[in-house]
Amino acid sequence: MTVDNPFAEIVLSGQLLLAIPVALLAGLVSFASPCVLPLVPGYLGYVGGISEAGRAAGSASGADEKAARRAGRRRMLLGIALFILGFSLIFLAYSAVFGALGFWLIQWQDTITRIMGAVVIVLGLVFIGQFSFLQRTFKPSWRPATGLIGAPVLGIVFGLGWTPCIGPTLSAIQALSLTSGSAWSGVLLGLFYCIGLGVPFLLVALGFEWVAGSVAFLKRHIRTINIIGGALLVLIGILMVSGLWTIWVYQLQAVITGYVTPV
Repeated sequence: MTVDNPFAEIVLSGQLLLAIPVALLAGLVSFASPCVLPLVPGYLGYVGGISEAGRAAGSASGADEKAARRAGRRRMLLGIALFILGFSLIFLAYSAVFGALGFWLIQWQDTITRIMGAVVIVLGLVFIGQFSFLQRTFKPSWRPATGLIGAPVLGIVFGLGWTPCIGPTLSAIQALSLTSGSAWSGVLLGLFYCIGLGVPFLLVALGFEWVAGSVAFLKRHIRTINIIGGALLVLIGILMVSGLWTIWVYQLQAVITGYVTPV
């Protein structure tokens, strides 16, 4: 199979076929972690101005109340979208830098993959709760204004900080970006991480009943999710250190290159 589109070639590379699902899952696990999930209502209120919208709806009646609630919902959705945009800009920039750095280190790719695998193992243990000095939260001390104006700024602050839940999963994606050897590959991995982390925020803001039930389930099993997420990171790190990750990448590339379409 020959692919003329260079972007499609990047997507269909063996490296990304393995790494994209990992990035998406890492984003979902980050959202379901104890550093993010319990704070979701606070984020919604901060960026959407729920308190102001609630007061406006409470002082209205009938059709005016419904209109006020719809306006509040739209405001909250826009605020969450801007919040996601803020942290996505930071995470995509990280991924692009690591991917570009990997391009210059491509000749040592196998060694770097093994070293990064060891780092991912440590990060998985941090996610589970080990290494107390990395269990602290570091973030800029300044706080942006509430509402739509401050929403993207809050997203940037969220992206710049370190938490024992977001930090390890994001750093693991940066390790995969580094071994991909391409800035575009790094951006793509960062994008799927942001999708995994950001889409649940939007679903919660939309207020679907099944989402509320899912969030309640995640809260009840939040420690189990942490352990499973950390264990998956450790497993990926072991695959990278052992060389199995690289072998699988080459095997996938061989399958993709040798595939011939029936038409």
